Amino acid sequence: MQVLVTGATGAVGSQLVPQLVEAGHSVVAATTSEAKTARLRDAGATAVVLDVLDAAAVRDVVERYRPEVIIHQATALAGNLKLRKVDRDFAVTNRLRTEGTDNLLAAAKEFGVRRFVAQSAMQVLYARTGGPVKTEEDPVDTHPAPGSEQTVAAIRHLEEAVTSAPGIDGIVLRYGGFYGPGTSIEPGGEQLELVTKRQFPVVGGGGGVWSFTHVADAAAAAVTVVDHGAPGIYNIVDDDPAPLAEWLPFLAEAAGAKKPMNVPRWVGRLLAGEFIAMASTQIRGASNAKAKKDLGWTPRYASWRQGFREMMRR
Repeated sequence: MQVLVTGATGAVGSQLVPQLVEAGHSVVAATTSEAKTARLRDAGATAVVLDVLDAAAVRDVVERYRPEVIIHQATALAGNLKLRKVDRDFAVTNRLRTEGTDNLLAAAKEFGVRRFVAQSAMQVLYARTGGPVKTEEDPVDTHPAPGSEQTVAAIRHLEEAVTSAPGIDGIVLRYGGFYGPGTSIEPGGEQLELVTKRQFPVVGGGGGVWSFTHVADAAAAAVTVVDHGAPGIYNIVDDDPAPLAEWLPFLAEAAGAKKPMNVPRWVGRLLAGEFIAMASTQIRGASNAKAKKDLGWTPRYASWRQGFREMMRR
């Protein structure tokens, strides 16, 4: 199939493009950087420079290449994300998830794209009530942490726009916390550096439950839904949701670092902001049962335990 991938040089896109090529698809890979087009061509794709916030440029690319499927993985998350002011740090990504998604969907509708796959994020989405592990049927958070309201609204906009687009099979992949090449949890990555320096504490008991996704597994799920699976929303996470108090010390040990410090919630809120305090103590994990059953997708890294150790060995 002819597949257009946005965000093709991002953490997921870098894994996705070669997987699509290996699966026999014809890939048009979009990046915002001319300097990165060579590696896309080396991976076997047709490389294009595209800003999805430019509606006219999006229309031109879709008209020229006439993809059967669009996979929207574009974000702008590289850099120094402190997450004290989430909406500030995610401002461009929020536009990519709102304006960018709308531009791509408009072109998809005009030129007969039959399937549209989009990246979402479950970690900030599910309501912080009830049990610790959520399914796609569970309610989303209507009272997000202060300073993250615009980010949650952008994710919800993307999900609603994609799944309700007339005449298009819209699929949303709700990824967990990313780790692996190109992410902040890899050797040299920002979050892992904080862990090794003991600057990432267990806040307020660390009861917030996290679900993780290795970027290679995220890409594999996107490859799967190119030609398989009903429209809708799928949690793409590993089999092992776990509280911060469990996975953070494990990561520190795997990295050869000292055990993380423990601080009260009020200290975590004072030092890192309300969002980090919430994520440390109240966030919910997710079940991948629907993706396994309906898509036949199974993560290669069934647990972050396996993934973290293998990542550090490499």
